[in-house]
Amino acid sequence: MVRIWTALAATCLTLSACTEAVPTDNSARILAMGDSMMAWNSTGKKSVSHNVERLLGEPVVDRSVSGARMLYAPPISGALGLDITQQYQEGDWDWVIVNGGGNDLWMGCGCRRCDTKIQKLIGKNGAGGTVPGLISKIRARGARVVYVGYLRSPGVDSMIDHCGPAGDEFERRVALMADADPGVYFVSLADLVPHGDRSYHKADMVHPTAKASRAIAERVTRVMR
Repeated sequence: MVRIWTALAATCLTLSACTEAVPTDNSARILAMGDSMMAWNSTGKKSVSHNVERLLGEPVVDRSVSGARMLYAPPISGALGLDITQQYQEGDWDWVIVNGGGNDLWMGCGCRRCDTKIQKLIGKNGAGGTVPGLISKIRARGARVVYVGYLRSPGVDSMIDHCGPAGDEFERRVALMADADPGVYFVSLADLVPHGDRSYHKADMVHPTAKASRAIAERVTRVMR
């Protein structure tokens, strides 16, 4: 495991960073951060953030990283983007688009102790935990926040179906957090995918296709407008 993180850190350092650098001239006023749902399709410039840029005509700094978690311990790879809380950098942001928590539930609790893991992420009433702590930090600088939920795959088997109940509870709490702050918006994707429709997911039935990334961006920008 140590070798894996060392190799990852070396790769990221070779590329200067695993996340997009924040410009120093305040030319971008929108920040995106999160895991693979946000980062997927970046190579073809068809990720969620690329579509937000096109739809709004505004630059977006995307610091999301595939595999990133909200609860993350290794310091080096965490600082390079695998810790979502460290993806955030202070700036003169108008909006911050956030997703995360899925990898903590899928890979982090191993189908056991998920209640404890969710509680660490966010309390039952939407307050307390890593997620509200991060959002409070962002809000303290005046930026509004769009927290994006996860895709579902109704009518089609997926390797993460067993995480469904935990994911639903996590998003219920995130929605409560958003309800408590007029500057925070929760964008649910639970009803985005039509029953039995495979066109919104890659072959793994986990990650979004370019079509899905655009559809997610459309929901996000409707809130931002």
